[in-house]
Amino acid sequence: MSRRLVLGTAQFGLPYGIANQTGRVAPSAVRHILADARDSGVDTLDTAIAYGDSESALGDANVAGWQIISKLPGMPDDCGDCATWVRQQLEGSLRRLRVDALHGLLLHRPEQLLGGQGAALARTLRELRREGLVAKVGVSIYAPQELEALLQVLDIDMVQAPLSVLDQRMIVSGWADRLKAAGIELHVRSVFLQGLLLMARGDRAEKFDRWDGLWQEWERWLQATEIPAINACLRFALSVPSVDKVVVGVDSLEQLRGILAVTQAPLPDLPVWPSPIDTDLVNPARWSAL
Repeated sequence: MSRRLVLGTAQFGLPYGIANQTGRVAPSAVRHILADARDSGVDTLDTAIAYGDSESALGDANVAGWQIISKLPGMPDDCGDCATWVRQQLEGSLRRLRVDALHGLLLHRPEQLLGGQGAALARTLRELRREGLVAKVGVSIYAPQELEALLQVLDIDMVQAPLSVLDQRMIVSGWADRLKAAGIELHVRSVFLQGLLLMARGDRAEKFDRWDGLWQEWERWLQATEIPAINACLRFALSVPSVDKVVVGVDSLEQLRGILAVTQAPLPDLPVWPSPIDTDLVNPARWSAL
């Protein structure tokens, strides 16, 4: 199982996640988490320029030998030279990480491939791949319907997308299988919905009460099956054959060890959720407006 896990590192640079009670992970804890993950067979890290000091924290902890995936932020609207901007961003990442190349470079705002600088952006990514500065290029998306147009403008190696027991859009849309058939890696994130799926009823913010019926159904299912929420969420993501990697972020060594202890045993049938699931719930980018 561990080889299919990617260690998400947003918490290493930011107090990330709605369930985060401890803030940014301390540098000493970062080193212990990385050591335990590596010893357990995890070999890939996910970070981003937008994740605060995450890249610097990883560089300080010595991540030589890891497969590292990072993400470019959105290109400024007034960017006059796309190629130079992209290369400067990548050089900064490599410098902070203290590595010579990345395993993957994803776009945090892939819709820019469809804009006026899109052709130059795609061309620069291909050049970086050809030069060996990145092994794979790809996109980080919020919804599967983004993919059709993006695949027309860039030969994508890797897609990162949300997937969870609640958010099964990549599966039901057929896109997970389509990517697999095309030889494109699918890495899924938000399997715990930033921890929302793991929280007890009284711990969730009141703004999530509008989905109270859904939470009740989830809690009934967990009680009936006697499966811990973290196990159910992770086992679901790992059960999808077309998923290559599952990105998991942790706030502590204890959380990591809990994740690594999960087995890939089959799950009982999940609850039947409303269809479609409200995107205000499954897209954390919308939560601040709730």
